[in-house]
Amino acid sequence: MRLILLGPPGAGKGTQAQRLVAKYGLVQLSTGDMLRAAVNAGTPIGLRAKDIMARGELVPDDVVVAIVSDRIDEPDAHKGFILDGFPRTVPQAHALDRMLKEKGLALDAVIELKVDEGILLDRIEKRIAEMKARGETLRPDDNPDVLRRRLLAYRDQTAPLTAYYQLQSALRSVDGMATISEVSSAIDRALAAAARKPAGPKPVKAAAKPELKSKPAPAVTTTAKAKPAGAKTGKTKTAGKQAASPARARKAPKNKAKSAPRATGARKAPARKNKRQQRLTKRR
Repeated sequence: MRLILLGPPGAGKGTQAQRLVAKYGLVQLSTGDMLRAAVNAGTPIGLRAKDIMARGELVPDDVVVAIVSDRIDEPDAHKGFILDGFPRTVPQAHALDRMLKEKGLALDAVIELKVDEGILLDRIEKRIAEMKARGETLRPDDNPDVLRRRLLAYRDQTAPLTAYYQLQSALRSVDGMATISEVSSAIDRALAAAARKPAGPKPVKAAAKPELKSKPAPAVTTTAKAKPAGAKTGKTKTAGKQAASPARARKAPKNKAKSAPRATGARKAPARKNKRQQRLTKRR
């Protein structure tokens, strides 16, 4: 089972990921943990990421995808994994799809925890107050101002992923404002529905395009070529005959007109000669 958990900071993704790991035997893959592990292991991609982070630059998508690729090739991830914090953007989602396709894998589902940001901020403030009252040490992100900035970044960069995976029929939305147990049950139902209808890019549209092109093509080409071809040949033959007959008709009168005077002149000439001979003989 290969999953992605989507949701703004404080939506409870970490809590639900731990439960899924325990129930289905999956591996939770966090990009931050994977980056640190690759750097500590001294892998080629980890050394590259280390140099980038040392310069204070953001690790590019191709490096993050390469680290994720190496991690899911490890034996403990063969049964399945949960991606936490990746992808964060639509370009990263495209890169992830290409990488999984090269490995012959695909996502089973993308679970979105939908929350009300206003209520979420109230929860954080309440939790901070309770922790301070108990004397507990606060985490760096236990701050309403920090949370507001993270929520803004989520809306700008990560929220468009919901539309991206919805187009692939991979998205399953769950009410993240419910109790932990209710959210867990809703996720289980979503995974069961995803198992009945596998997720991933839709192959139907890609297969439908050639059918639309191939069906009308034979009918159009055969009928269009057959009819005009016959019409053209018929017209050219008849036109040839009609063009030939006027030419003959024109030549015929000219020949007759020329031959007629010759024939009459030839007949009259002997008659004139005979009369002249007769007159001469009589005179003599």
